Amino acid sequence: MMDEEHGITFQRLVSDESESSVFSDDSYEYYHTEIFGLLPSSQARLGQQQKPDIQITDVQNERLLMDISVPLKALPVCMQEKRDVRKKRKGRHKIGYWESWRRSQLIAWRRLKEHFSSALTILLPWRQTLRMIKGQFGVRIKAYFEFLRYLLGLNLLYCIIISGSVLTPTLMFRHKRENVKVSFNVKDIFIGSGFLNTTPVFHSFYTSGSLNFDCLNTPILFLLCMASIFLFSIVVMVRRTVVGYKQVWLTGNRLGSTASFKVFCGWDFCIQNEDAAKLKHMFIDNDLKMDLEEQKSLEKLKERNFRAWVLVIFLRIVLNILVLVLLASSFALIYYSIDFSQNRKTDPPEFNNWLSVLKSLSFEYLPPITMMTVNCLLPHIFNKISEFEHYLPATQLNVTLIRSIFLKLASLGIYLFFLIRAPKHQDKCKENAFGKEMYKLIMFNFLEGFVSTFCLTFPRTLLVERFPSSSLLKKLNKPEFDITSNVLDLVNSQTVTWVGMFYCPLLPALSAVRLLLLFYLKKFTLTRCCLRTKRMFRTTSLSVLFHFTLCLGLIMSLVTLGVNIYRFNPGDCGPFEGNNTIFNVTDVCIKTLPGPVQSTIRYVSSEAFAYALILAEVVILTSYMSRARANHKAIEGLKDMLVMCSSDKRFLVKEHTTIQRQKQRKP
Repeated sequence: MMDEEHGITFQRLVSDESESSVFSDDSYEYYHTEIFGLLPSSQARLGQQQKPDIQITDVQNERLLMDISVPLKALPVCMQEKRDVRKKRKGRHKIGYWESWRRSQLIAWRRLKEHFSSALTILLPWRQTLRMIKGQFGVRIKAYFEFLRYLLGLNLLYCIIISGSVLTPTLMFRHKRENVKVSFNVKDIFIGSGFLNTTPVFHSFYTSGSLNFDCLNTPILFLLCMASIFLFSIVVMVRRTVVGYKQVWLTGNRLGSTASFKVFCGWDFCIQNEDAAKLKHMFIDNDLKMDLEEQKSLEKLKERNFRAWVLVIFLRIVLNILVLVLLASSFALIYYSIDFSQNRKTDPPEFNNWLSVLKSLSFEYLPPITMMTVNCLLPHIFNKISEFEHYLPATQLNVTLIRSIFLKLASLGIYLFFLIRAPKHQDKCKENAFGKEMYKLIMFNFLEGFVSTFCLTFPRTLLVERFPSSSLLKKLNKPEFDITSNVLDLVNSQTVTWVGMFYCPLLPALSAVRLLLLFYLKKFTLTRCCLRTKRMFRTTSLSVLFHFTLCLGLIMSLVTLGVNIYRFNPGDCGPFEGNNTIFNVTDVCIKTLPGPVQSTIRYVSSEAFAYALILAEVVILTSYMSRARANHKAIEGLKDMLVMCSSDKRFLVKEHTTIQRQKQRKP
């Protein structure tokens, strides 16, 4: 709002999602004497009344107020008018006993859900730790630890499903076989061989056993368990991604609170602890730094001329070509390391000689070591490259993340492609051989976390603290917590878990133990060995990108599982031994069902049902798109109402100040 000699001009800051605004560029002249007629909202309403499609009459207002289906809190009126409306509604509409009971039950159920959700929030682990991380290192670092906690809970849920539906029945009804003497070697724990082949870790342990009913046997339980896990994962991943994107779309990237609100209204006066006050102060400080960094970047972007834009675009093209060359080189290196590891001559190691054991392990872990080296070096190079591309801070972070995501998932895809193309033929059970490869990847990620923390990061920190005057160590300094590589490590390990879960059912348990220890390792690394990041970024779309990456990993795991099911012969070993395909295990059960049930199952698995399902999906998507457009228009109207309310308050304050000055000037 800008004051002029003869009028007032109101301007609205339009968000990125806004298409148009009816109050954006309107300028009004005031020739009336009544104060309410001079309000900006009244003037805007006068302009709106010329449009018959959005005009609201008094009759419509009366119907809205007296509509019993509209709750009082949703009415756009003051508290006194809401009390009057409630009295009028009681006089006109008599609520019966059952309606009153239904409403009271709805209120009680809503309160119960609120109490239950608050109790679940209290039961979440590491609440105080995450609050400390948020205050000291910002919301961005806290989002990583929340993502880690989410994956830990997901894997624990997988463990509960597998143990309840597959592991427990197999242990209870499994035939006792002759004891086979298997020698114990330390190497077997790291590569998943030897005695582990006879344990519930791998696919071959889950045989049919004595649980051999028509509709209740080990193959059906195993198939239903894995299908339910993957179906649940798809629903959860898609839902969290869509909900997160919806929140980002509704709020927008630049629709945050103002600096004055953060300074004058951002403090929590209920804080009584000194440590909590320090954390809150650090959080406000980090938030203001992010605002200033974004504002500075936007000002530089506005000052850029046409010549600068041409140079920037040319530089981005050259740097993207360099990124593609680096990616192609890394993929070739990973491919040749896998080829060398698979085709080398395997000599039996001497287990009494530790050097021989380490040499054998290094050859077994050569592809993961190569993948780790590439995935550690290239993201840092991508980060340096993105600094020369002159992006906004948030865009720079997202570009680096997207490139690193492609590197991680593509390197894992090359590894899986080689395993599918050239499996180890010396193993009798090919399913176990594939599960061992995924087991090795999880174990290597487990060892890599310890080695990188206690052999690289922590000694580097000790050297910097012990010799602060050294010029070399000053340049080296303490590392910053790289959220890009750490998030992609989580996504990579979870993708490996999904890929190998069918052939290594206890892989989620191993992954859960790894994530539990990784949380404390990363906390130690962050609080003891890392510096606070110098650059601040917004996290509105960061969580959405995390879950979208998980969706890509889940899609990769489903494709790999489908290829393996088609490639492997299920009659070799495992729960599907003796069947042509894994889906034939349900034929006997279906034949024992009644005729109408069999007809229903055949119809559900036919093409006619698929066509009807696609048509229903089209109708539902069309309905949701229509609702989305209507909600978008409603949101724009609410934004306009907020702008006009603010203009009313400013105008009233100005008029009040003018009247007070006039009274003071009078004798």
